[in-house]
This record gives sequence, structure tokens and C-alpha cells, in this order.
Amino acid sequence: MRTEDFEVLVIGGGTAGIAAAIMASRMGCQTLLVERQGYLGGMATAALVHSLCGLYRIRTEPGVEYANHGFPREFAEALQRSGASPGPVRMGRLDVLPHIPSGLARVADQLCQAEAALTVWFHTEVFALNATGAASWEADLICRGTPVRIRAQAVIDTSGDGSAAALAGLPVETVPSHRFQRPAYIAGFQGWPEFFFSEAGRLQLAHAMVRAIRDGVLVRGATGAQFRGSGRPGEAFCTIDLSGGADYDPHDMACLTRLEMEGRAIAEDLVRCLRASVPGLESIYLSQIPSRAGIRESRRVVTRQMLTGDELLAGTRFPDRIAAAAWPMESRETATGPKWRFPEGDEPGWIPLGALRPVGWDHFFVAGRCLGATHEAQASIRVMGTCLATGAAAGVSAAGQLTDGEVSAASVLASLA
Repeated sequence: MRTEDFEVLVIGGGTAGIAAAIMASRMGCQTLLVERQGYLGGMATAALVHSLCGLYRIRTEPGVEYANHGFPREFAEALQRSGASPGPVRMGRLDVLPHIPSGLARVADQLCQAEAALTVWFHTEVFALNATGAASWEADLICRGTPVRIRAQAVIDTSGDGSAAALAGLPVETVPSHRFQRPAYIAGFQGWPEFFFSEAGRLQLAHAMVRAIRDGVLVRGATGAQFRGSGRPGEAFCTIDLSGGADYDPHDMACLTRLEMEGRAIAEDLVRCLRASVPGLESIYLSQIPSRAGIRESRRVVTRQMLTGDELLAGTRFPDRIAAAAWPMESRETATGPKWRFPEGDEPGWIPLGALRPVGWDHFFVAGRCLGATHEAQASIRVMGTCLATGAAAGVSAAGQLTDGEVSAASVLASLA
């Protein structure tokens, strides 16, 4: 088996992985970022999640204010400069950054290609990971039947599912099947008349769907399906919350297969029903399906400090805080829509450095939705704006430990200033 050496190995190329890899490489570490898809972005591209949430502080009054500066702001502004995003959109007390998934993938390419110390490998997965010393890891990767062994001094798990941590035998947590946040299935529709982007059009569409479900024309799995314009003429994204079934397990291949088939079936059923029952939608068609359903929760890694929902809601300012969490707790334990819990006032919650460091392990960091948090806190920190911030923090921390021999919350905060 071929062997290659890197200083930092980042596993998973979603928003957390992009941030971690770029920040580690900018600090001078030879870094490898591996991603199983043929593009970066994770949920933002593979699952067609077309809005970055958690970039901006929760505010009662209009006007956006970044929750975390540094790389999260750099990434958001790069999206807008490229034309992949029109800029932030207000939703009640929240602001989100809509984007075109294919445009985000291209921006991620360009940012990574600009870093001389960063290597990116697509179509690559980790199937074994072992510690071989205090600051020494061996990871066995595979790309379409071709294995390669990577020796690295530090590992960052940004897989979303805690996959690297699980392979390495690190402690992880899950919740019972019925408590997992329900997954989403997002598809793109074309041929959408402009009228249906208006308030009157949305009401007409909602009433038609209720009638169709009541009359048995449309499957009940489409209840709560939401349509949002992409910003491109005639295109809308549809988000469908899936129940996952009574035995939902986001780590099980049979369950995930059933989930993907169910999502596609509901999306096709929606097209057929809307064409037949809503005047003006006779020409719509399914134009995009995701590479994978949007998994909101799976494993969470057990870390030196497990962030709780109460700490987020209270805005606890930990001495080792490294990033702000600027999204309310958005619980989706059923497929009937979210339940929201907002923090006290407009102050953000905070994420401590300890939530990025697994118990008993140096030179291993986690970021993104699998970091150390309770089920309730994970309902806030899983969003992509926060993932950019925790990924950047993990990259700075891993590089700092290798170059300076220590992990400093102060240096992380400085990088996000």
C-alpha cells in the first residue's frame, strides 16, 4: 500500500472541513482534506441545503451583524462576490445567506486551490484510523478500490457523523431512534411561474397541497413541504422533512437506502400532484435531486466539555470560548416542522474549546455537527455558519498544537476576530 505523510488530516469536506483545512494550511501545516463526494460543501451541496444559517447574530432590529468574523465572514463574502449568493435575507429575528449549491462548490474549490500547503482528495473515504503514538496517526483511505495509507500528526473529524472518531475507537454518543432530529430531503423544481413566489401564490399552493393530502391524491409524507425560490428564473427548492420510520438509524445502510428512495418518491409524487391540481404548475418538473438526504443528527463525540442547551440559551461565556453560536435551538424530532427555543435577549451562545477535544486524546479535534454537545445543544450548533466557525477553530487549534506545543483559545479567537 502506498504511504504518504501530512501534518494535519481533515476528514470530511463540508463547511467545517473546508474551514479547518484552510486555517491549518494557512498556519503552515501540510494538510490533507478528504471528501467522499466529487465536490466540497457537504450539506450545502450534496444535500442541496441552500441557505447558510448561523452566520449572523440574532437581532430584534433589522441589519446583519456577523456572529464570527475571520474565515466564516471571508467565506460568506466570497460567495456574494462570485454571484453564488445574493446576500443575506431576513426571516423574523434571523438572517440567513441563501446560495446556489453549485456556486458554493466552486467557491470552495477556489479557496482551497489558493493554499499552497493544502491538498484535497475527492472520491476518498477513510476505512481505518489508528493512533500510533502521542502525535502520530495512521489512516487507511480508499478511492475506488485504490488504497493509500496516510501518516499524520493530527486529525480533525469534520465528517458530520463522527465517522473518524468511531473508527478510532473514541467515545461517541447517540440518542434513541425516536429522538433523532428528523432528516430532510431537498429537491430542485423548474418551470415555476413567478406568481408562486408571491404571498398569494404560496397560499394557493399550500391550500392545494392540504386538499390533495386530504383527498388521498398526495402522500402524507409531503405534509409540511416548503418551497423557496433559488433566485434563478423559474427555479425553486422544495424541502421535505422525512419521518425516517420508527427504527430510524442514520448510521445504518438499509435505513439510509430507504430514506433516499422515500425522498425521491415523495418529490416525484409532488410534481405529479401539483401538475394535475394547481393551475399554472402544469409544466413544472424535477430538475435536481440531492446526492444524499440531509442528516441533521447522528453521532456526537464525547469531549472534555459537553456543551448543553441551557448553557447556550444563557449565553454562558466560557473562559476558553472559541466561537459564537448564533442560531436558536431548532428541534425537529418529528417531521411536522421545527420547535424553536431562542437565547435570552439577542446575545449569542458560546462554544468552548473543550467541546472540540475528545476525552483522553491530544492531536485529535472535532468540529461541525458532531462536536461535543448534548442533543439539545446540537440542535443549534449543527448549522453551517456555526460549522464554519468551529471548523476554523479546530484548524487553528490543531496547527497551534503542532507548531507551539499547546492549544490556545486566545489564538483561536484572534483568528476569528
